[in-house]
Order: sequence, then C-alpha cells, then structure tokens
Amino acid sequence: MIWRKLKSSRTLALVAIFAAFNVITDSFGGLPTSGVWFSWSFMMTPLTGIILGPFFAFSAASVGVMIGHYLYFIDVFEFLFTFGAPVGAMVSALLYRGKWQAVLVLYLSLFAAYFATPVAWQLPIWGLWDTYVALAVLLVAIFLIRRGYWKHEPKRLTIILLAAAFVGLEADILFRVFLLIPLQTYRFFYGLDPASLQAVWFAGAALTPLKAIMSSLATLLVGLPLVKTLKKAGFLID
Repeated sequence: MIWRKLKSSRTLALVAIFAAFNVITDSFGGLPTSGVWFSWSFMMTPLTGIILGPFFAFSAASVGVMIGHYLYFIDVFEFLFTFGAPVGAMVSALLYRGKWQAVLVLYLSLFAAYFATPVAWQLPIWGLWDTYVALAVLLVAIFLIRRGYWKHEPKRLTIILLAAAFVGLEADILFRVFLLIPLQTYRFFYGLDPASLQAVWFAGAALTPLKAIMSSLATLLVGLPLVKTLKKAGFLID
C-alpha cells in the first residue's frame, strides 16, 4: 500500500517538497538555543506530519534534517538528536488522523524511561512542564476522539490542528530528552554532570515552550488553508 502510494507522482512531489522545506529550515540557525532546537526545523515538523501522514512524514523529515544538519553543521552528535524531528512529525500525523494509541504508548514510555533514570531525580521536576501540558492535551484529544469529535469539519479543524501540532512538537522534545538522560548521552557525548544539566533544564523550561507555541500557531495559520485546499484537490495523504 505504501509503495503504491509512493509511485504516485503527486505523492512523490509532496514528499520532495516537504523534504526540501525541512532542509531549508534546518540549515538556518541564529536562534536562542536551549539544547533542543538549534535551527528553525521545528517550524516545519507538525505541518510535515499533518500533510504527509506518518510514514512519509518520518521519511521526508529524516532526509530534510540530515541534509540540513550537514549544511548547518554543529557537531556529529546532533545527527542523532535530530531524529526528534521525524518522531515529532510522525506523532502529529498520527494524532491528526485520530490514531492515538501509538502516541499514548510513546508518551508514557518516554516519561517512564526518564523518571526511572536516577540522574533525573536530581533535576527539577517542573523543568519538563510543557511536556506535562502536552500529555494533558493528548488525554483530552483521546477523549474527544473516542466521543466522535475528531471529524475534520471546518469548525473543529482549528482545535485538531493545534492539538496535533503541539503534541507532535513536545514528542520531539521528549524523544531528545530520552536520548540525553535515559541513554546518558549527557555523560558519554558531552561530559556533563548533574549540576550542568540543571542549567540546561532552566534554559529549556523557558525557551522550548515558546518555540513550540510559535510553531503551533504557524501550523494553524498556514495549515488551515493548506489542508482545506489539499483536501479538495485530493492531495492529502492518509
């Protein structure tokens, strides 16, 4: 089924376009950083998922950020952390389509891995406050999906787009936290101690939510007319 869709010229065109947009946004830096997003790639993550669907979004985002990180090279370790973007795009795609089960399993697994890691007990629990908000948004979304609300009607599309974008962006953050803390790359890659990690947490608690809000609003402003147009043209990928 996936390969049949891939042979479609319009599918190939959309995947190529969004991969290119991911390259462009990921190859520009200049933002205040908090150890999560060093470039503008986060602006494309939700929209890539919503338009392309889980499989093609993961593929397009992966290609885009790999090339983008090569053009805007920081260090070799960033090639691992940048996989948060494809994960975030995939999560936005799944939730937008009402497929909440895999999203919930991913969120709970990443939280469980983090809180089971001893060094996490030395970090302020409120440092990931935006991910807790995202989990709450996800639970509300699940309730609405199960009640039959998740129909892409014009009046409801705004809420659906915002929820899918925000939950996907925070899944990106959680995945990078998983790489940093439970997999202990903070120690193996960067040689950080718990005191240094606390400084990263303070910065992240302030900056990453602002960037997530920026991207969610951009997804709404651009995505609302784009989704409607692509739906009418039959271009939206399931």
